Amino acid sequence: MEENMKYQIRVEGQLNSHWSDWFEGMTINYDGDTTILTGLIADQSQLHGMLHRIRDLNLTLISVNQQENQRKDKPKREEI
Repeated sequence: MEENMKYQIRVEGQLNSHWSDWFEGMTINYDGDTTILTGLIADQSQLHGMLHRIRDLNLTLISVNQQENQRKDKPKREEI
């Protein structure tokens, strides 16, 4: 797994935004009665930690999706 991959985790119900710190600064958004946690996760260990927290809160996990990182590569210099 590449380091610092962006993930989107969906859980049933709506978490208050104060849970963002508990989920290591992930952004919290809502889609109806679903909470969407989005952010960078460094490695598998951190991802499993997030999933353990979801389990410990007795939340229903809907999905875990790895998203493509939007890299802003420096433009290549053209030879003159």
